[in-house]
Amino acid sequence: MKKKLLTLLCATVMSCALLTACGSNDSKAPAEVTTEAVAEAANTLEDGIYDADFNTDSGMFHVNEACEGKGTLTVKDGQMTIHISLASQKIVNLYPGLAEDAQKEGAEILQPSVDEVTYSDGTTEEVFGFDVAVPALDEEFDLALVGTKGTWYDHKVSVSNPVPQE
Repeated sequence: MKKKLLTLLCATVMSCALLTACGSNDSKAPAEVTTEAVAEAANTLEDGIYDADFNTDSGMFHVNEACEGKGTLTVKDGQMTIHISLASQKIVNLYPGLAEDAQKEGAEILQPSVDEVTYSDGTTEEVFGFDVAVPALDEEFDLALVGTKGTWYDHKVSVSNPVPQE
């Protein structure tokens, strides 16, 4: 779905550039359409609430299986935040950055919420959830975590495939 949207967006941008250049009597060359401009346009979502994939570099750190790898992405005024419900209450804090920085004085550590998840068999469980700022879609970013044993770990995560909630 994301690839189709990106392809459509690229085609639209290219068509507009060509139409503008072809329909103009101006002898100036048309503006160059850069890959950065296309990527930026693809990363822009309208304000709203979306289901989105939350990808991690670890089998131990992931979204709860009841959530099928997805979190709730909220976009407001161009800022993106994803709420993720984790597999348990063993990850007690997250930090948007590196583990080394999370341990510094004044670091803004993300605090958990208690989320209730419902599994396919109907059972429920209380797990920790977090609201994580998303700098960009489809790009890895650093997210450190600390568990119940008190050791911080570095991880790379990304958010992709946003689908508007109905």
